[in-house]
Amino acid sequence: MSTGSAIAVAVTFIWLGMVLAISFLEAPLKFRAPNVTLQVGLGIGRLVFRALNTVEVAFALVIVAVVASDPTPPRIAVPFAVAIAALGVQLIAVRPALTRRSDQVLAGSEGPRSRAHYVYVGLEAVKTVALLVAGILLLTV
Repeated sequence: MSTGSAIAVAVTFIWLGMVLAISFLEAPLKFRAPNVTLQVGLGIGRLVFRALNTVEVAFALVIVAVVASDPTPPRIAVPFAVAIAALGVQLIAVRPALTRRSDQVLAGSEGPRSRAHYVYVGLEAVKTVALLVAGILLLTV
């Protein structure tokens, strides 16, 4: 295994672990903690997901650099492209809608629940599967 591939494997599985831990464990559980109001939970969530997304962008850049520098088979490049595209859609299309909605809730608005949250979670699932597939395929090279 080349150094680039080893770096890609490490980054892929760390990225996957962060998404699983934050999106599918921390995010839903924080609202079950005693005395955590919706406003406090949203405030925490915004900070945590801003940090996660920043790290994800850095990881995506590392993956792009490795794929660009080493000959990478399409069967590995495609799942990476899917994961990075899902992240891009989350950041460009979905997060702004979630931010607007959380701003409204933090300002005291009750309004209907946003469906953007479900889109974000769906994209997290797509990203999770893509990273898992890419990581496993990297290990078989």
